[in-house]
Amino acid sequence: MGITQILFWTLTVLVLFSALMVITSKNPVHSVLWLIVTFFGISGHYVLLNAQFLAIVNIIVYAGAIMVLFLFVIMLMNLNKPSSPLKNKWIQIAGFVAGGCLLLVLVAALRNTEIAKNTVEAGTGDIGLVANLGRELFSNFVVPFEIASILFLSAMVGAVVIGKKE
Repeated sequence: MGITQILFWTLTVLVLFSALMVITSKNPVHSVLWLIVTFFGISGHYVLLNAQFLAIVNIIVYAGAIMVLFLFVIMLMNLNKPSSPLKNKWIQIAGFVAGGCLLLVLVAALRNTEIAKNTVEAGTGDIGLVANLGRELFSNFVVPFEIASILFLSAMVGAVVIGKKE
């Protein structure tokens, strides 16, 4: 077993554990923090698959911006107190039935797949490298890239103008 496989399985255990902690934590702030750990583990998987750009974007956008937004919403709504368990048994039964149906659909969809024949060669190739993405953006797609930058700049100016107090 190579170092890549050991790292893969370590990240997989980390992601599964932190995802379980997201849904079992009573405190919503702790759930958000465990979700950040999950996103970092998924970014580690992206790095193992030689997709550095996806890993960086996952950390910046999801673990950074989206989770800060979630924390602000939780703090503004004052959801820091532990949530009470569901009182209605019918809601719990409906949740278990829906989860069981989802499990059956997943098992039926994955039953005929051939996983053993398809192996991923991690760390090989140059498809997900940031240098190749930059080369494509600044050579073949330079005009759409610049148009998008002007659009984002005008959106930021508009947000400042709308948010400015009179």
